[in-house]
Amino acid sequence: MARNELLLERLTYSVIGAFYEVYNVLGYGFLEHIYVAALEGELLARGHRVGREVRVAVVYKEMVIGWQRLDFVVDDVLVIEVKSTFSIEPSATRQIYNYLKATSLRAGLLLHFGPKANVYRVNRV
Repeated sequence: MARNELLLERLTYSVIGAFYEVYNVLGYGFLEHIYVAALEGELLARGHRVGREVRVAVVYKEMVIGWQRLDFVVDDVLVIEVKSTFSIEPSATRQIYNYLKATSLRAGLLLHFGPKANVYRVNRV
């Protein structure tokens, strides 16, 4: 495994650990912004650089056609989307794919603070 891949694996492991720590303490039922605030604090406590509500341009043929807001970019390499719904639609990971297409980031995590905690990983294709 290449050094960059190993670092990305360690990062995702740390982020998933932070997610479960927040979920185990808060449980299910809060609004998304509560989980986002707690997760940001947990990631910072673990020594990560955290960009919150990062705006990225969507470019079509060298023309900016719109903007998207990413919940988090961690350590400048991993995008995180947070959901706190009862259930996740099967197409929910599409949002992460779009974020990866709009940026140079290679991987993303969808963290679902639902009745059962779930993590979905998406890699750039």
